[in-house]
Parts: sequence; structure tokens; C-alpha cells
Amino acid sequence: MSSACCMEVRGSLRVRNSNFVGSGPYDYDKVREVRACPSVMSPETKRLLPPNTETVQTKPFPIRGERTDFVNSPHVIAMVGLPARGKTYISKKLSRYLNWIGIKTRVFNLGEYRRHATTAYKSHDFFRADNMAAMKIRTQCAVEALNDVIRWLENGGEVAVFDATNSTLDRRKMIYEVIVEKMGYKLFFVESICDDPKIIEQNIKEVKISSPDYANMNEDSVLTDFLKRIEHYQERYQPLDEERENKIAFMKIYNTGQKVVVHKHEGHVEARIVYYLMNIHITPRTIYLTRHGESEQNLMYRIGGDSNLSSRGALYAKALSSYIKEQKIEGLRVWTSWLKRAIQTVADIPAPQERWKALNEIDAGICEEMTYEEIREKFPEDFSARDQNKFAYRYPRGESYEDLVARLEPVIMELERQGNVLVVSHQAVIRCLLAYFLDKSAETQIVADELPYLRVPLHTVIKLTPVAYGCHVEHIKLPIEAVDTHRPKPMVSPFHLYAFS
Repeated sequence: MSSACCMEVRGSLRVRNSNFVGSGPYDYDKVREVRACPSVMSPETKRLLPPNTETVQTKPFPIRGERTDFVNSPHVIAMVGLPARGKTYISKKLSRYLNWIGIKTRVFNLGEYRRHATTAYKSHDFFRADNMAAMKIRTQCAVEALNDVIRWLENGGEVAVFDATNSTLDRRKMIYEVIVEKMGYKLFFVESICDDPKIIEQNIKEVKISSPDYANMNEDSVLTDFLKRIEHYQERYQPLDEERENKIAFMKIYNTGQKVVVHKHEGHVEARIVYYLMNIHITPRTIYLTRHGESEQNLMYRIGGDSNLSSRGALYAKALSSYIKEQKIEGLRVWTSWLKRAIQTVADIPAPQERWKALNEIDAGICEEMTYEEIREKFPEDFSARDQNKFAYRYPRGESYEDLVARLEPVIMELERQGNVLVVSHQAVIRCLLAYFLDKSAETQIVADELPYLRVPLHTVIKLTPVAYGCHVEHIKLPIEAVDTHRPKPMVSPFHLYAFS
């Protein structure tokens, strides 16, 4: 074997042959440098490394494949709890998260069925236990909702969230018999328990006042009536019990996450649901998203790379710092990617900073640092394939938006746990985060169609303020000019796919 093919091995260290292997004294200083983090190596030393996941971003799956479906059985997530305990809030957030990660999920809210079935609701008396006519309507609505759940799951749905009080043993027994014994689906109950009167009153004021049940009623009247409604439910309320209901899997969430109890959950989907619901909270906070300042690569319309800021990008970094200081944000944390242009953008912001590799821009593989014109010229088939399905298309030796969503899941989990955060990242990454917060995941198809084309301009701060069932969005354009790197969704035909702008 020639010396050019030899490898020098010292313990677990494995380096490519070079002019210092086999042609002279062993260079221990060079070996120590090779053991260091690749991000601080000299270019000459990096070339000594064998190909690996750090130096060649190959993926263990096909270039344009899609992630394997990991929902092997339809699931029903049934909420449990008294009114004004955040069940609908949890249902909507859970649906948004599951759709975002690619699980087809839909919420079935029993209150909507009841409002469609009758206009008989005049006051809290509708929910009295001895109101037999109203009880019959409510039971029939529950049966119809479950039938719709089954129809949806039989037609390609994966997770159905049954948003109702389900506050008695009899109701939960009926759900178990239909979903598990009759249909053979997985069933997981989520009970929200709250004994903090401040949280309950806040929930009523923020959400219930705008309910169709209380159209044209003032706030005090709504609060009085709804508290009476809660009393009617409390008369018959039977919390989940692991002894009396030992066949069912469930999770109890106390006071919006102060304590969590899990009983008999099983499988991948339920594990992800438990982990997600353990991280969400309702503490008021604001999330700021922005791309890095304009980079040198942006000026040449090249994608990816790790270039420095342009002169205007440096001005944006100063403008961003001034804007953040003016906001006087309590407890702000700053997150950036590992790339220079993102780190340079926050250099003057006086707040704790963290670097997330997960926030790096989408990996364009062999197309890194190319323009779209160059990609179309050199790889016309790939250019066309990406236009056909930008969400699922995976760059050769790179990533797809679908891969990026999976990579960003830990970021979302941590964002749900945090208070005020400024995230400085990249166009594709911000699109994925926005799709989560703006509920562009109401249906999985919406993710594929809209997420990769969300407009995320340079030198713009996107301010997200979570509200009752969603997120208030504000775009703040700072007065620094920048190039427009947005490529709109092309008009794709089956015969000619080379649209470009």
C-alpha cells in the first residue's frame, strides 16, 4: 500500500495521510488540533479529516424521499376537565404541534356540535344535571362527534382530539367502548385540573366572553353565568382514577403545568404528546424572530454558505440592538445559529446568548453557495423537482424543509418553556418557526403548500405575542435597505417547470 493511502492511528484518532504522515516526524501539535472542534480548525487541518457527518452532509435516506410515517394506528386524544380549565387551549396547541411535525390531526370540539344542534341555550340552566331535555341533546352531540372522529380517522386522519369535558365515568366508558373495543384505535385521555381561581377567572374573561353563547352580554353577566355553569358540572365531576379506570391511559396536568401525572401511556405518538404537553405554559411572553443582517452572499443571491455581513447588514445589527434596547424586555434571551452572519447580527445586544446548531440554515448539499440560475443550469431535474414539491424535496447531500422541521423540534420545545426570546436565524428556519406559531399547520397539506413560501424579508423583526388560542403577529421593518431574497411560489405545470424569479 502506498504512503498516500496510509492512515495514522493514535487511540481513537483517525486522520487522513498528509505530508506529516509517513514522510517525517509525527506532529503531535497537529494531532491535538485535529482533536479540536471542527469549527475552530484551520482549513488546512480540516482537509486531514476523513469524510464524516460534519464534513460531508450525506443523509441515510434517498435524495427526494419523504419521512416514514410513524403513526401505525389511529389515535384519539380525549380531553377531560371542568369548563375554563384550558382544554380547548391544549387541544388547539396539540393539534398545531402534531400537524407541524407531519401527523394529520384535527380537533373535534363538542361545544360546536351543541351550538349547531340547538339554540336552546339561554343560561347556565342548560347544563343542570336534572335538565333531561338538554342532557339528551348533549349526549346525542357526543355520539355524533365520535362518529365524525371515526369517519375522519378511517379516511386518512391519524390523530383526533376530542375536545369536551368528558367529566364522568359513564361518558369515558362510552368513549372507550367505541374507540378501543369497537374500532381498535388507541385512546389517551388528557385531564386539565385547576384550582387556582385567578387562572379560571382569567380564562373566562379571555375566552368565554367572546363565545357565541354569550353574544350581546356584558362581562359581569358572562362571568356570573359561566361560574354557575361550572357549578353544575362540579356536581357530577369524576376525575380520572387509575384504580377505577385501570384499563385506560391518561395524563393529568395540574394548574397549567405545575405538576404532571402520567398513567400507562404507550407508543411513540403518546410519548411525544406527553413530552410536548409537559413543556407548554401560559405565562405571558413575547417571541421575536428575525433573519440575520444582509450578508455578502445575499448580495450575490447565493444560497447557504457562511459569509460575513455586508455593510448594510452591519448597520442592521446596530439598528436591531437599538430596537431591542428600546423595548426594555425583561429576562430576554438571545438565540442564534452557529453561522457568522447570525452571530455578528447580535454582537451588540446586551443579553444572554446561546448558539444553536439546530438553527443553522437549511443544508443545500451540493447546491451550497450557488445561485438559483446556476442550480437550474447545472441540475435542471433537481430544480424542477423542488418546484413540484418544495417541502419534501431534499437537496442532494442536503436537507428538505421536512427534515428542517424535524431538526427544529427541540427548538420549539424549548421556546414553549421559555419566556421572552429573540431568535436570529435564516430564511428557511424562520419560515418553519413561523408556520408553527401562525398555525400554518391546521392541515398537513397546508404545511407542504405554504410553509416553504412564507415571506420572511431581511431587516424585519417579527414580533409574536401568544394569545388565547393563537398568536398576535407584528412585522417591524427597521430602516435599513436590503436585497429581496424571496422566491415566490412558481406556476408549476407538468410540462414546463422552470419558472424562476
